[in-house]
Amino acid sequence: MNLQEDYLNSLLFECKRYKSLGDKTFIQLDDSDIHWKYDSSGNSIAVLVKHLSGNMLSRWTNFLTEDGEKKWRNRDSEFEASYKTKNEMLVAWETGWNCFFDAIEQINPETFERTIKIRNELHTLPQALNRQLAHYSYHIGQIALLGKTIKGENWVSLSIPKGQSKAFNKAKFKD
Repeated sequence: MNLQEDYLNSLLFECKRYKSLGDKTFIQLDDSDIHWKYDSSGNSIAVLVKHLSGNMLSRWTNFLTEDGEKKWRNRDSEFEASYKTKNEMLVAWETGWNCFFDAIEQINPETFERTIKIRNELHTLPQALNRQLAHYSYHIGQIALLGKTIKGENWVSLSIPKGQSKAFNKAKFKD
């Protein structure tokens, strides 16, 4: 395996891991939960998903030939009224991720060396991918925190629950 393949495999692994954190959060929520906001200036989970999906579709549609900030995208509207149902939100979530994962499939040794534009700024492909990984993980962290806040004591941890690190490590390092 060469460095490019290793990088893309690592990036895909991390993106799928972050996507799964969102997926595991959504399983714990109902239709009303996705609209909850901490305060009037905050974003709901539905709004964050709308923004992520809009970003993914804009950045990764025709990413090798067009700027990642599409003329058809209305970023400001992504932070306004959102999906009515959890199912509608999940369809948008999957659509955005499918666009991103399909774009990754287009990367080969020839395209890996190209530069692409995001908001008329040149990026190497690794720069653009790292930028997006950081952006996606940032918002997915917000989604998970909102989910945990909404569910309170009923929240099911997405990682090692508090107080369970010793047991987890013991099982991991069993000889």
